[in-house]
Amino acid sequence: MDTGLYVSLSAQMALERRLNTIANNVANSNTTGFRAGKVRFEEVLDGIATKSPSFVSQGQSYLSPKSGGVTQTGAVLDFAVQGDVWFAAETSAGTIVTRDGRFKMAETGELLTMEGHKVLDAGGSPVQLNPAGGKPEVSRDGLVSQGGSQVSSIGVFEYQPTANFRRHGSSGIIAETPPEPVVNRSDVGVVQGFIEKSNVDAVAEMSKLIIVHRAFDNAAAAIRDTESSLDEAIRTLGSSS
Repeated sequence: MDTGLYVSLSAQMALERRLNTIANNVANSNTTGFRAGKVRFEEVLDGIATKSPSFVSQGQSYLSPKSGGVTQTGAVLDFAVQGDVWFAAETSAGTIVTRDGRFKMAETGELLTMEGHKVLDAGGSPVQLNPAGGKPEVSRDGLVSQGGSQVSSIGVFEYQPTANFRRHGSSGIIAETPPEPVVNRSDVGVVQGFIEKSNVDAVAEMSKLIIVHRAFDNAAAAIRDTESSLDEAIRTLGSSS
């Protein structure tokens, strides 16, 4: 079969992955704590022919490191992290990290994410509040006080998502390795009454979506043209035999 078919198909598969990634970014442009995904591709050489054709690799997904904007809500159980750190929560899929600090308190006093997962302290244990202790106040280092007494702390963690990371829910990332708790650092912290918005630039992502969609259509057209040429060649050879 003509190598052009394989090259075009390779490009189409790569473009489809980019389309899916960009579409997911656009869909989550208003999701609290969401970080955009990106895809990186590499050239792959055939290595068989003298002049090896170039293909596109399957690509690797990675997470944009850019933080989203912070907006004030004034809600007691809304939090934003400052710096390149994360909150952590325990789920059925294991520990996840998230920048979504919209929390709620269970009747038993446990601090939960909006999806109902237990928020963790720096030691990896669930954050436990006093349901009858009054309004919780959280300091920059994550210490939680109620009625003037410290009752718990909200952990912040360092974690670098690996290539081809796995998402959990709307803005969680499944931690492939244990996230490292951050303590005694002045450059990171927790801010009460604020949340971090998505870091997606919706206008820029929509522009990318249009460009990639056109490229996908061009690759499909190249495949159709190559198939038509092959069919014509087969008919010509068949009629001359």
